Amino acid sequence: MTVWKRTTLISASTLAVLALSTGCSSPNESEHPAGHSASASATAAPTTTAGAEAHNDADVMFAQHMIPHHQQAVEMSDTLLAKQGIDPRVIELANQIKAAQGPEIQQMQGWLTQWGAPAMPPMSGHGDMPGMSGMMSEQDMTALKDAPGVDASKLFLTQMIAHHEGAITMAQTEIKDGQYPAAVAMAHSIVTTQQQEIDTMKAILATL
Repeated sequence: MTVWKRTTLISASTLAVLALSTGCSSPNESEHPAGHSASASATAAPTTTAGAEAHNDADVMFAQHMIPHHQQAVEMSDTLLAKQGIDPRVIELANQIKAAQGPEIQQMQGWLTQWGAPAMPPMSGHGDMPGMSGMMSEQDMTALKDAPGVDASKLFLTQMIAHHEGAITMAQTEIKDGQYPAAVAMAHSIVTTQQQEIDTMKAILATL
């Protein structure tokens, strides 16, 4: 009887431990496939299920500031593309800027919606928002609208170089301070892409 009781107690304890461990681990089984521990998966991919929790104030500011910054770059490109007598290389560049920054605007707007953050910080307007580097003033935008042909090409390139330099500064801040992996990845892409475009614009500008 003693051996039987001891065996029964051991079996009951074993079942209790198994039930407890199964109850704790089962919600995570779909998130952590066989061979991947929870800590390893969290380190490798901290994004998807974390959702709104995986961001910080730097990410919010990055999106809030970069959206109008990109929107102005698209507006500048549209202004140039509506003109006659523009160098084909500058036309190609303006279309390239629109193609890259339009989808990024939509992506950042989606992040702000997901995070429950306002689309714009409290202070609004071109160039007078803290942290927004390289924004053109209303006078700058008017000058671009009024410039003809070659003058417009030169002005667009000069303005867009400064605009891109500002975007790179903002992106570098996000790389340093941001937390949301997709936002940090976009910031890296902005630094790389827009520096390449700056180099291209300087080369074109030297030939006009």
